[in-house]
Amino acid sequence: MADSREARFQQDIIDAMTAHGWKAGTASGFERATALYTEDLLGYVRDAWPERWEKFCKSNPQAPEKVFVQKVVRELEQAGTLEVLRHGFKVPGVKFDLCSFQPDHGMNPDSLARYRANRLRVVPEVSYSPHAREKGNGGESAGQNYNPRLDLVLFVNGIPTATLELKSQFKQTVENAKRQYRQDRPIKDPVTRKPEPLLSFKRGALVHFAVSQAEVAMTTKLAGKDTYFLPFNRGTVEGGAGNPPAKDEQSYATAYLWEEVFAPDAWLKVLGRFLHLEKKTSEDFHGRRTTKETLIFPRYHQWEVVNRLVQATLAEGPGHRYLVQHSAGSGKSNSIAWVAHQLANLYAEDGKKQFNSVIVVTDRTVLDSQLQDTIYQFEHAHGVVRPITRDVGSKSKSEQLAEALASNTRIIIVTIQTFPALFDALDKRPQLAEGHYAVIADEAHSSQTGSSASKLKALLAAAGEANGEESGEISAEDMLDAAVASRRPSERISYYAFTATPKAKTLELFGRSPDPDLPACADNKPEPFHLYSMRQAIEEGFILDVLRNYVTYSTAWKLAHPEGEDEEVDSKKASRTLAKWVRLHPYNIAQRVEVIVEHYRENVRHLLDGQAKAMVVTASRQEAVRYQLAIRRYIVAKGYADVHPMVAFSSSVPPDEEIPEEVTETSKLLNPGLKGRDLAEAFDTDDFNVMIAANKFQTGFDQPKLCAMYVDKKLRDVDCVQTLSRLNRLFPGKQTFILDFFNDEQEILDAFAPYYRKAELADVSDPNVVYDLQRGLDASGIYHWPEVEAFAKVFFDPKAPASSLSYYCRPAQDRFKQRYQLALEQLQVWKEARQAAEQNGDDKGLKRAEQELKDAGTTRDELDLFRKNLQSFVRTYEFLSQIVTFDDPELEQLCVFARHLHPLLRTDRLLEDESIDVSELELTHYRLTKREEKRLRLEEAEGDYGLTPVSEVGSGKPHDPEKKRLAEIIDRLNDLYGAEVSDDDKLHFANGIADRIERDESVMAQVRNHSEDQVMHGLFPKKVTDAVLDALSDHEKLSMPLLEDEETGRQFALLILKLLSGRSASNVQPGN
Repeated sequence: MADSREARFQQDIIDAMTAHGWKAGTASGFERATALYTEDLLGYVRDAWPERWEKFCKSNPQAPEKVFVQKVVRELEQAGTLEVLRHGFKVPGVKFDLCSFQPDHGMNPDSLARYRANRLRVVPEVSYSPHAREKGNGGESAGQNYNPRLDLVLFVNGIPTATLELKSQFKQTVENAKRQYRQDRPIKDPVTRKPEPLLSFKRGALVHFAVSQAEVAMTTKLAGKDTYFLPFNRGTVEGGAGNPPAKDEQSYATAYLWEEVFAPDAWLKVLGRFLHLEKKTSEDFHGRRTTKETLIFPRYHQWEVVNRLVQATLAEGPGHRYLVQHSAGSGKSNSIAWVAHQLANLYAEDGKKQFNSVIVVTDRTVLDSQLQDTIYQFEHAHGVVRPITRDVGSKSKSEQLAEALASNTRIIIVTIQTFPALFDALDKRPQLAEGHYAVIADEAHSSQTGSSASKLKALLAAAGEANGEESGEISAEDMLDAAVASRRPSERISYYAFTATPKAKTLELFGRSPDPDLPACADNKPEPFHLYSMRQAIEEGFILDVLRNYVTYSTAWKLAHPEGEDEEVDSKKASRTLAKWVRLHPYNIAQRVEVIVEHYRENVRHLLDGQAKAMVVTASRQEAVRYQLAIRRYIVAKGYADVHPMVAFSSSVPPDEEIPEEVTETSKLLNPGLKGRDLAEAFDTDDFNVMIAANKFQTGFDQPKLCAMYVDKKLRDVDCVQTLSRLNRLFPGKQTFILDFFNDEQEILDAFAPYYRKAELADVSDPNVVYDLQRGLDASGIYHWPEVEAFAKVFFDPKAPASSLSYYCRPAQDRFKQRYQLALEQLQVWKEARQAAEQNGDDKGLKRAEQELKDAGTTRDELDLFRKNLQSFVRTYEFLSQIVTFDDPELEQLCVFARHLHPLLRTDRLLEDESIDVSELELTHYRLTKREEKRLRLEEAEGDYGLTPVSEVGSGKPHDPEKKRLAEIIDRLNDLYGAEVSDDDKLHFANGIADRIERDESVMAQVRNHSEDQVMHGLFPKKVTDAVLDALSDHEKLSMPLLEDEETGRQFALLILKLLSGRSASNVQPGN
């Protein structure tokens, strides 16, 4: 009969551990007073250090074993278990190391012998208290029995390293084991208040595990009822908290703990290279400073990713890429510190170091000091970590970097902004290019994956080839060849990218296909090397679910244009301009300000003992400044003294009808209480509690006291997740609120869904897109190929004058400008001709003018498309060439030419006459309505949430911008925004649009006689837009996606086409 009792579970663990190198012990070998397994302590020292032990015995002839144990206990009490295990201790004339860690390489046989001398012992049923007593013994005050006992204790060379409380899932859960630690395992004797050596923080065992057959939790500090346990689980198959089922009936779901983590090599590595003491100084609301010490033990996903990365690097060698998708709350700073340190000490089997330097690219300033403190605990060595974040004295960042690389500094920290200085450093010292480097990218920014990274590889490749030539000079041809070669994965650089929200490009660039021997394709899509999902982080309680309290608002408004000229304008451009005008209107902002301030004061201000903060997310700098001025006016008018706003934006904002002077974020008009402080630092004080931000502090900004976010801009994809995730940091008693004036709840769910579990690609990128773009650009005739070749030759020639670059771009620049001006002139000429034909009733002239207008509009659009596709070509080629080997000098030549030509093709000056005049506009009606308050449930999100790869870049078609009279557009926008719509109307809306279009026989003839693709490239999408503008009487929830987003409008047009196609098919009678 199978045994479900705890004793069987305990014995199974012991059996598994002893089968893999542990020794089993008995509780009688444990000394309660010293908390040591003395036999192993003395046995290890005699085996590993016989000469030192002999010398010690000569110095202490009277009971050397007893004296040695006393010395060890003294060191444990003063320095702590971790310090003693790692660095040993000294007595006069002798230094003892009490643990031998695995050598970095096998070149030293003595080190290997000492490593094999380690004694790892598991001991069950350990009664550990030196203060134990039975009832009645020790006086009446002794009360009842006191003889607490632990299920398992793990010793390394006689020193306690871990304790375990086991629970059989059939009777109790892991929560019961936690409760036992909190209530029945006191760190001090309840009567005498003397400490328990085995359980004392730092002095005793380093970590305490609560274990059942289903789950594991751990803590490094027992503190009675205040003991805080962290989950130590693998995560479920679906990406949630907990563990997957056991692999077979002979195993347990938690067997990874003793089979993997407690494996002798792995456990010694945890003690030697993972555990560290973190000291944090914090200041409370009243200015009182406290320093908190925390012993950091890796969570399971951290332990696993570090080991897997190191093992993969050893097996694969330099030159590979690894993508780690770890959610916020995963402890990325510690994971990066562990990876950096272990890669910096990695040796191949031949005893050579794998990397000359490890370069950590991060915006986390905390990582500098954290890495230095952590690594000092591992090695007791300074200078291992060198941050290069700013110029020092006369030395630039690139000079400091070159110096650090030349001296083989093991870990170099650079910021995103400093990263390009790395290329200058390698450029100036080509001999550095012969080394191997590991680049750890924190949050995998595009600056580490685009042209900057390829420049680094080009320099490495070119310098490496030049070293073999006697002249030592690099020709233009060499540089071109090196640039082409640099597109291939570098064999000298390994990339380790850490991010919570990988984009499709990041997945393709850093991800790896399940079958590495086959090319990436739809059935072999690149995916993360390691995953710790947002879902697991939320379920394990490491971040908050920010979508729990989500409130949406809708806006209705009407405009008037009584005195304005009845001019013809670009319909789409006018719609955007008018919508922006409404957004910036003082009344619109004032209404939102009232909602924001009153909501903050009623729901947020009192939270966290009055420390709760809020952020207002705006779409532009101008909007942010207007918000700040409006909030300050409102709180003065209301007499509120508890709302303290600040505004954050880059650069400056010019004066307008609302902003009296040019301002920056440090202007006294905007942030008078800043007093020279950094904005993030000032926001952390009680001087400010509401931050109005414009494209700033929306990524990488950690403010745990941020409780509310007021959103007044379009949020999409990764930007949406990163912005709203500013709220997810933990703080005692925190709850979160989001008020959204702009976005639909489904759009927010769609943005979060890809990152709730594992990010996946919908497909892989099509490399032929690059050739399609090149073909289209070549066919335009704006540039001639000899000009491209000549430009590329001087670009790659180090001796060519800078003036030659603009010389070879000039012909293409002139052709573009002449064609553009001619198209604009033709538009003006034929606009006047059409006006004359209308006045004279000349039908033939009118048709001719309309055709010529259409042709001129198409010509101008083709030129706009050429300019856009130049940039698309550069971006697409620079990205795809890192995952596809093109080996095509022509593409490289066109890339450098297009990158320089694009900014020269300025059309803004040519289009000054096309601006929309809004000076006579009036806002006549306005209503802001709370739409819905609910919890958005990511776990219920359904659908295909694959990230879209590069596939249709440059596939836009030229079209003639639709022209309408401004008064007509305003009327239609008023219809669009000025009324509410019922649920019934929503259900019938699509059919209503289809009914309108069905009455147009010319359009229906197209639907019946042409393919879907042909219909969608004809007049059909325009007819759908017309029908929407004519028929729609709705608020922004329905209208804004169709107006603002071309893709949404296109999808809606496809829906209508399918409806109409279905009707046509059903109207055809069988047999006709």
